[in-house]
Amino acid sequence: MSVSIEGEGASHLDRGEGNLVVRGARSVYEEAGRPFRGVTIACLNRIPTGRGLGSSAAAWLGGIVGANALLGSPLDRDAVLWLAARKEGHPDNVAAALLGGLTVACWCEGRVVAATLAVPPAIQWVVLIPEVEGSTAEARAVLPPTVSRADAVFNLQRLGLLLAALPAGRPELLAVAMEDRLHQPYRGRLFPWMERVAAAARSAGAAGSALSGAGPSLLAAVATGGDVVARAMESALAESGIRGRAVVLAVDSVGTVWEAA
Repeated sequence: MSVSIEGEGASHLDRGEGNLVVRGARSVYEEAGRPFRGVTIACLNRIPTGRGLGSSAAAWLGGIVGANALLGSPLDRDAVLWLAARKEGHPDNVAAALLGGLTVACWCEGRVVAATLAVPPAIQWVVLIPEVEGSTAEARAVLPPTVSRADAVFNLQRLGLLLAALPAGRPELLAVAMEDRLHQPYRGRLFPWMERVAAAARSAGAAGSALSGAGPSLLAAVATGGDVVARAMESALAESGIRGRAVVLAVDSVGTVWEAA
């Protein structure tokens, strides 16, 4: 067993059997009924860990896809998605990493049902990445066990608007479509700087903003002037006494590709 890690998380990620890429690879061998005798893995990590950016889903999927290719692709794309979602615990992040685009996914009777929609390249995405890490367990713990009907309806309406606005290239709708009452008001207690940074993004021209996953990263949708919004978000975060960096990203519409060895 040999695991080398460069880039994000290189100082603290597991280099043994507990590494998520290794565990993903092992799961494919088990699923295919093949003996697992160890593996040599070189990780070049581009996704910051502990920031609500889906790094663990990418690690699981990387191991699964790599091992599947080595074995001659005994698992098709649906089987890869099911296995990755089962190991990660939920399908949203792994479906996005596998399929690309704007992805919606859910469990249904033991299988993953997923669909992907194209996002207009004219809409840019600014991701503010604080240097501090967040705890997913803590971010989940602050959520209430139940929500009101009004808050549930509020979010369902905005979900529908978001799914209509993005493929149609309607950034002017995103300020409303990216509103939330189910998790951000509660997780805002963990990230007291969130409203300041979101306000700075809007003032600089962002169409809408939201926490990325459980946080602490913040996502802003931008029709024009992504770099201006990025600098404004960095400055607002610094004013709160926290260092971080903002990057302007395009949406990957291809997803994960592989060829059998």
